[in-house]
Amino acid sequence: MKVLVIGSGAREHAILWKLAQSPRNPELFAAPGNAGTASLATNIPVDATNVDALAGAAREHGIDLTIVGPETPLTAGVVDRFREEGLRIFGPTQAAARIEGSKSFARGVMVGAGAPTPAYAVFDDADAAREYVRRHGAPVVIKADGLAAGKGVVVAETTDDALRAVRMVSRAFGASGKRLVIEERLAGQEVSVFCFTDGEYVTPLVPACDYKRAFDGDEGPNTGGMGGYSPPPWWDAAMERRIRETCIEPVIREMARQDSPFTGILYGGLMLTDNGPSIIEFNARLGDPEAQLILPRLENDLLDVVEAALDGYLPSLDLRWSNECTVGVVLAPGGYPGLHETGAPIEGLAAAERDALVFHAGTAAAGDGGFATSGGRTLAVVGRGATMAEARARAYAGADAVTFEGKHQRTDIASFATG
Repeated sequence: MKVLVIGSGAREHAILWKLAQSPRNPELFAAPGNAGTASLATNIPVDATNVDALAGAAREHGIDLTIVGPETPLTAGVVDRFREEGLRIFGPTQAAARIEGSKSFARGVMVGAGAPTPAYAVFDDADAAREYVRRHGAPVVIKADGLAAGKGVVVAETTDDALRAVRMVSRAFGASGKRLVIEERLAGQEVSVFCFTDGEYVTPLVPACDYKRAFDGDEGPNTGGMGGYSPPPWWDAAMERRIRETCIEPVIREMARQDSPFTGILYGGLMLTDNGPSIIEFNARLGDPEAQLILPRLENDLLDVVEAALDGYLPSLDLRWSNECTVGVVLAPGGYPGLHETGAPIEGLAAAERDALVFHAGTAAAGDGGFATSGGRTLAVVGRGATMAEARARAYAGADAVTFEGKHQRTDIASFATG
């Protein structure tokens, strides 16, 4: 069986790593992949946003199943294009992927579903958005309506901050920032939850917590994610059931009612407030770095789970997540998420891999058979253990073993587990 994974980040490396463990021994391909995925799969040099070229590559290589990693090809309609060609693919259609591609659409779905969500307003005019801020004050959250690689969100504590954020977001993110969503700022514990769904049935949720800010203590700009852990120590069956029944299942039903049934992996970003869970956002795929945290805990063959969702037997699948704890630390070049150098040799990977998993993201093959930095987040180092403290110790031992010029990492991932 030939399986193609679309994408080039650490998330896609983790998906391929999990697929490589299948007893069905699939032949793996990645488009375009990265320097790390080359050890598991045949990298196909096709951009993940080029829908037509991806379909052509799938035909050329005789791909039996494609799994989509990132959001951009989903919102560009890669699933629709593959289906038109009679190619088997796992992920939501372009219409369903709007739940991530348009925050205003997602809020409308949540309201229609009766799911808990913060108060919000939508603006197509920056001047109107600024007037709204002047009337309502702060704190508020300013969001670009479209995709912005996890960076189009500003939490504004004061009215002046909010006015500056409206100006910045409306100008910095092109078409994604032409429409703005301004939301009530919620307080509480954030958690990411993931499920597989066939458009009707929703599997039990698996949780993870990530760290979006660049620096320790949640300081600095938002990034694509600097690390995380799974499962949260306060997660239990009652919480899982409440979130699934109030936040996830109603949204899946509403998507189907709106003729946009969602098949794939739904990712809910939630805030656990004093009044209960509330939905911050939805994403239409696995998270990054969350995929690197939860896939090592999946006890099933990932191929079996994907095919169950596609073929309609997901409700009869016994989906199992281990009790193992995982902690992930992202290594990035100095200056990330702003301007940063590339091409620095990476050392210490073999030492890191002795007791941790290392997933590549922004790496390139070096002439000596090694690796060099190539831009964006560089690596995700994941420790596993029976306790969170054990997983954390292994993650940081692995992260500390890796060196490259300008290396930056947060030192406080899962800092509650320092025993």
